[in-house]
Amino acid sequence: MIKGLRKVVILLAVVAVAYGLQFFEDQGVSTDSSVTVSSDSNSVLEAAFNSQQSDLQVQGKGRVVRILPDDVDGSRHQRFILELDTGQALLIAHNIDLAPRISDLGKGDTVSFYGEYEWNAKGGVIHWTHHDPNNRHADGWLKHRGRTYQ
Repeated sequence: MIKGLRKVVILLAVVAVAYGLQFFEDQGVSTDSSVTVSSDSNSVLEAAFNSQQSDLQVQGKGRVVRILPDDVDGSRHQRFILELDTGQALLIAHNIDLAPRISDLGKGDTVSFYGEYEWNAKGGVIHWTHHDPNNRHADGWLKHRGRTYQ
């Protein structure tokens, strides 16, 4: 019974995301490679997680619950975990070779973001939170204490 209910919930989430894609296309927003979502982004992120969807351009905000060491393999990334008000965890991977580091980031701080969501089993990753020097991807950003990092 529980497995069947879970499948129904996942199916409804997929239908909701598909409906959202059609809505944005009807409004003239390009959905060729990604979708830009800002209103009620937490529910969109929750649906994307439940349906294991990636490549969504999203905007949202969360509270810093953990600061991780920088990823220094290849391009360097500042990494931290945000928790949304829904309880979903997101890893923020902010390229500090292309954008400034948030130097005064602390646990409990609120960070707003605009970037690309990639699914993973722990809640997902937000990356592309910076300007694309090659102009092939939507520019992203992070906002912390009134300052924008891009």
